[in-house]
Amino acid sequence: MQVKRLANFELLRIVAMLMVVAMHYIAEAGMLPEPELASVSGSFGSGLVLGTAVESLSIVAVNVYVMTSGYFMVRSGFKVSRIVRLVCQVAFYALLIPLVLMVMGLPILAGQEGLYGWIQYVLPISTGHYWFATEYVFLCLFSPFVNVACEKMSKRQLGTAIALLLVVFCVIKSVVPVKLATDHFGYDFGWFLCLYAVGGYFRLHGLPFLEKDKRGWLVYAGSSLAIFLMTVGLFLLNRETGWLSYYFTTLFHYNHALCFVGAVGLFYGFLGIRIREGKAADLIRLIGPLSFGVYLLQMHVDIRDRWVIWIASLLPGMGRATAPGLFLDMIVMVVVVYVTGTGIDYIRSRLFGLADKLLARRRAVGSTGG
Repeated sequence: MQVKRLANFELLRIVAMLMVVAMHYIAEAGMLPEPELASVSGSFGSGLVLGTAVESLSIVAVNVYVMTSGYFMVRSGFKVSRIVRLVCQVAFYALLIPLVLMVMGLPILAGQEGLYGWIQYVLPISTGHYWFATEYVFLCLFSPFVNVACEKMSKRQLGTAIALLLVVFCVIKSVVPVKLATDHFGYDFGWFLCLYAVGGYFRLHGLPFLEKDKRGWLVYAGSSLAIFLMTVGLFLLNRETGWLSYYFTTLFHYNHALCFVGAVGLFYGFLGIRIREGKAADLIRLIGPLSFGVYLLQMHVDIRDRWVIWIASLLPGMGRATAPGLFLDMIVMVVVVYVTGTGIDYIRSRLFGLADKLLARRRAVGSTGG
C-alpha cells in the first residue's frame, strides 16, 4: 500500500526551495554585504538591508532540507532505486540543458572550458556540477550506516555523539573569528551527515521542548533576527576597525550555530502544522517533490550566472532601484523560476514514470517467457 506524503513536510520543501531561489537572486543582484564593501567607505544602504533580511530568513533552507531527509530516511530503509532515480534526475538536467541551449544558438560552458566542460555534463555528480546534489548523493550512499547507528544507539549515546559532531562542525567555527582549515561553511558531506543524524534523532526521540506552544516558530524567528542584527552590527564594526571582514560573513554559513538553531526551529514549526485533507493538500503533495528540479534547472552551470539577466530582459519594468522595487523584482524572479522549474520537472517526472512502466512491462514479459 502506497503511503501518502505528509502535506506539511511537502509544504516545507516548497518553502525551502523558494528560499533557495531568493538567496540565489539576491546574490546575483549584489544585495549582500560582501567583505570588499565592509571597508571604511562602505555603506549599508536599503538594498543591502533588504538582501540581508531575506538571507537571514532564508539561510536555514538547505539545513532544513537535509534534516527532513534524515527524519524520514532513518526509518525507511536503504533503497538503491532512490539513489538511481536521483542520479538520473540530475543527469537529465545536466545533459538536456546544453542541448537545448545549443539548439537555441546560445553559448555553453563546454565551448569555453574544453574537455572538462563536457565531462561536467556527463558526470555531474563526480565533478560537483551541482554541489548540493553531489553531497546529497554521498549522504544517501552512507545513510544505511547512519540509520543502523541511530537505531542501535541509546538516546543518550546518540545525543552525545551528535553534540560532539556539532561542536566540531558548528560551534567552534561560530565563535572563532578567523577561517579554519577544516571549515567548509557547511557545503560538505560532513555537515550533511550531522544534519541527517539530527533529523534521525528527531524521528526516533523527538525534542519535547519544541513540540508545543509553537516554540519552533519563535526559535526560527529569533535566530533569523539575531543573524540579521549581528550581520549589520559586525559589518558596521568592521567598517570602523577592519578586523572582521571575514567573521561577519560567517552568519550566512550553513554550519553557523544560529543557522542550525533556526533550521531546527523552522523544522518543528512545520512539524506542528496540520493541513486538512482536500485539493490544497493534494496540490502540495504534487508540487513538493518537484521542487528539487527547480534547483537543478536554475543552478545548471550554463544557467546559474545568466538566469537573472535573461528574465530581466524578458519582463518589462525590472531593475528597480528603491527597496520596495527591489523586493518586487525579487518576488517576480522567484515566482518565474519556481513555476518554470516545477513545470519542467513535472514533465520530467511523467517521462520517468512512463519509463518505469515500460521497464516493468518488459521485466514482466521476460519473467513470463522464462
